[in-house]
Amino acid sequence: MYHALLFFHVLTAFFLATAALIYSAFVLGSPVNRATRLVAEIFWGVGGLGTLVFGVWLALNRPQYEIFDGWIIAALVLWAIGGYTGQKAGEGYAAGGQRAAELTAQGTTSSPELAETFGASRAFWFHIATLLVVLLIVIDMIWKPGA
Repeated sequence: MYHALLFFHVLTAFFLATAALIYSAFVLGSPVNRATRLVAEIFWGVGGLGTLVFGVWLALNRPQYEIFDGWIIAALVLWAIGGYTGQKAGEGYAAGGQRAAELTAQGTTSSPELAETFGASRAFWFHIATLLVVLLIVIDMIWKPGA
C-alpha cells in the first residue's frame, strides 16, 4: 500500500510542477491557447488535490510519521499558501486576458494597460510567489526537516 500511495503522491506532485511550468511559459510570453490552458488547469487541480490527499494518506499510513510532524504541517501550510497565490495570479492574468480580447475586438493590438498587466504586475509577483512555494514544498518533502 505504501508504494502505491507514494507513487500517486509523487505523480500528482509532477502534475503540480508541470502546471507551474506551463503557467510560467504563459507568463514569459508564450502564446496561450485553450488546449494548453485546459491542460494546465487540470494538472494544477489534480496535482493540488492529489498531493494533499495522497500526502495525508501517506502520513496516516506510516507509523514513523504523524500528521502533526512539523515538516508535514509546514507542507500543508505551504500547500494552502501556494493555492492562494496561484489563484491570485490566475485571477490577475485572466482579467488581463479578457481586457486584451476586448481591445483586440476594438482593433487595438497593444496598450500601456496590457503592458502593465503582463509585465511585472501584481499577478506576476503572485506567480513568482507560487513558484517559490512549490520549490519550498519540494525541499520540505525531500529533506523532511525535523523528521
